[in-house]
Amino acid sequence: MKMSGNTILITGGTSGIGRALAEAFHDRGNTVIVTGRRQALLDAITTERPGLVGLPLDLDDPASYARLAESVRARFPALNVLIANAGVSRTEDLTADAWDAAAAQAILDTNVSGVLRTAAALLPILKRNADATFMATSSALALVPRADFPTYCASKAFLHSWLISLRHQLRDFPVEVLELSPPYVQTELTGAQQAADPRAMPLGAYVAEVMQLLERGDHPRGEILLERDQPRRWAERDGTFDVLFAAMNPTA
Repeated sequence: MKMSGNTILITGGTSGIGRALAEAFHDRGNTVIVTGRRQALLDAITTERPGLVGLPLDLDDPASYARLAESVRARFPALNVLIANAGVSRTEDLTADAWDAAAAQAILDTNVSGVLRTAAALLPILKRNADATFMATSSALALVPRADFPTYCASKAFLHSWLISLRHQLRDFPVEVLELSPPYVQTELTGAQQAADPRAMPLGAYVAEVMQLLERGDHPRGEILLERDQPRRWAERDGTFDVLFAAMNPTA
């Protein structure tokens, strides 16, 4: 992936990792478009960062993707980088009588269907442009899950597998397929407490490492993964899954 001179669209770009990536790429001389559901947040980021473009996208509204694609074709036909970053996360107690599958479905609608619909809407544009990249945000929890976030982790495992297949199917197209797998980062993904949790990696430090990996092309198999997360990535292969799972999911 080239680091400047791109036209980049980032879903979920008004906060967290998405916003930090948007600003980092904008600083490197790219045209950057961020999408979000709330117009107030889009207005705020484009005011604070002149030159950034905000476009509305409601991940729960299928018609919203068609409107986004139409707007991009008309205004940004050179779009060559798409980062499907929008995601939600929450704990679920599957043992509770009150647990409702609707809560899990809401996570899947955003984390899985949102990525698929974004890809369906915008991949046709990417495939026509040079130096194209499609990136989706997975998680280091895709392969060794936190059991209290069952659907979230499963949604990221889906993306890990789906991106492997997408990469294979696009092998004859000039589109690089990348998987961004963050660790526990100081964002508000699970609430305000995560953004202040000292156990989480500072957001700025994480995005700085990601940009360095991209600049060096250091993403084997298309996976953008920090060194600290390699043990989880290879837990099954290395025979350490049970130990790591137990450490992440204590029973007492």
